[in-house]
Formats: sequence, C-alpha cells, structure tokens
Amino acid sequence: MKQILYEGLIQYVLENQDRFYRVAYSYTRHQEDALDVVQNAVCKALEAHESIKNEDAIKTWFYRILINESLSVLKKRKRFLFSDDELGQEEVYYEKGYEQDDLEKELDRLDLDVQVIIKLRFFEEMSLKEISCITGLNLNTVKTKLYRGLKQLKENIQEAEIWAN
Repeated sequence: MKQILYEGLIQYVLENQDRFYRVAYSYTRHQEDALDVVQNAVCKALEAHESIKNEDAIKTWFYRILINESLSVLKKRKRFLFSDDELGQEEVYYEKGYEQDDLEKELDRLDLDVQVIIKLRFFEEMSLKEISCITGLNLNTVKTKLYRGLKQLKENIQEAEIWAN
C-alpha cells in the first residue's frame, strides 16, 4: 500500500510541477527562490511520504508543504535586507494565460494568510474545503477571510483607479 502511495505521489509531482512552480513564484517573485521552494517541497514530501494516509490526500498534503516552504523563504528573506544593487535585475516570469498587472500589486497589500486563500481559490481553482485542509484553518474562517479579502481587494483597486484618474 505504501509503495502505491509513493508512486502516486511521484506521478502527482511530475504531472503538476509547472503548477507548483507558479504557486512558489507567486510568493517569492524570484525564479531561483521558486525553484528552490519546489525542490525542497518535493524532497520533504518524498522523505515524509509514509505519513500520507490515502491517495485522495496527496494534493492538499503536498500544497501544504509547498506553501510552508514558500513562507519559509519569505521569512528568511526578511532577515536579510539587500540594496537593489546587490540583488541585480530579476527576470520576470510570465506564463501563457497569466498577465502581470496591478491586481498582483494589490494582492501583495493583503495579509499573507488572505493572499494564500485567494491564490489557492482563484489561481489554483481549489475548493474551500481543500484550502481549509491546506491552511489548517476552520472552513468558516477560510470563507470569512476569503470574502473580507475580496472586499478589501475591490476597495483597494477602486481606490487605485481613483488616484490614477
């Protein structure tokens, strides 16, 4: 049984690696960091594959690892403050069907937990129940944070449009 789950995990990772990179990049905004996040998440998942109870849990279990790794990179980055000269120019990642615009900037203004919920719901098309499992939050808390976050996002966008005109 464990061998079947292990093989299922490997298959899931291989089929969804582009999605994982996109999620990691949405947090880190750096190509190398996003690649490191995905690599670390895959390694941790493979090391801890025995903790998977059933094949249906692989998706939420892996996304939880991926998001925790992304947040870990952000925390580490906050410890070190670099000038723009030290960082150099970062190459921007574009994926077909996704355009970088003001929405991304407005999303960054929201609390990190609200960003996680909105990104998983709308960019990864996950159900609220899956998001609840991934974040470890109560389903009603996820709903509340989602709707409050969307309301705040709408207000921020309208405010930005007013200032732009």
